[in-house]
Amino acid sequence: MVRRIATGDSLAAQQLVDRHLDAMVAIARHMLNDPIEAEDVAQEVFLKVWVNAAKWKPGAALFRTWMHRVAINLCYDRLRKKREIYMETLPEQMDEDATTAEQTVEQRQIALQIETAMGGLAPRQRAALTLCHLQEMGNIEAASIMEISVEALESLLSRGRRALRAALHEQKQELLSK
Repeated sequence: MVRRIATGDSLAAQQLVDRHLDAMVAIARHMLNDPIEAEDVAQEVFLKVWVNAAKWKPGAALFRTWMHRVAINLCYDRLRKKREIYMETLPEQMDEDATTAEQTVEQRQIALQIETAMGGLAPRQRAALTLCHLQEMGNIEAASIMEISVEALESLLSRGRRALRAALHEQKQELLSK
C-alpha cells in the first residue's frame, strides 16, 4: 500500500486514512487534550505519509510504528509551542453533544478530571501512557515508537502512573463514588 501511495495512488492513500485515522486522532487527542488540534495533527501525519512514502524502507520498522512516531513528534512540537503561551485560566469548551442525563454529566466530569491530570504529566510520560493504555499497544511497540528502550518506557509508565495517582488522590473518593 505504501508503494502505491508513493506512486500517487489516491485510492491507496484513502484506504490508509480509513484504516488509521481514528488511531491518529485518538493519540493526538490524548496527548493534546484538544480535539481540533488532534484532527490537525492527524491530517499532518497523513500529509507526511503522502510526501514521504517513496522514502519508506520496508523492514526498518513497521509502517504503523512510524506513523505513530510521526504523530507523537507532531504532538511534542505543539506542546512545546503551547508552553510559550501563558494563560491564567483555561477557556471553557462547549460540549455540543451533551445530554442532560446525570450519568453522562458525571462521566464527562470524571473524564475531564483524568484528562486534566494527564495534561499535567510530562509529555513523554503522557505519550507512554497513551500508547500503552489508551492505544493498547505492547511495551515493545510503544518503546519502538518512542525510540527508547523497553526499560525506559516502563520507567516512564511507572512515573506517569505515580504522578496520575498523586494528581487524582484528592478526587479519589469522589471518583470512586460515581
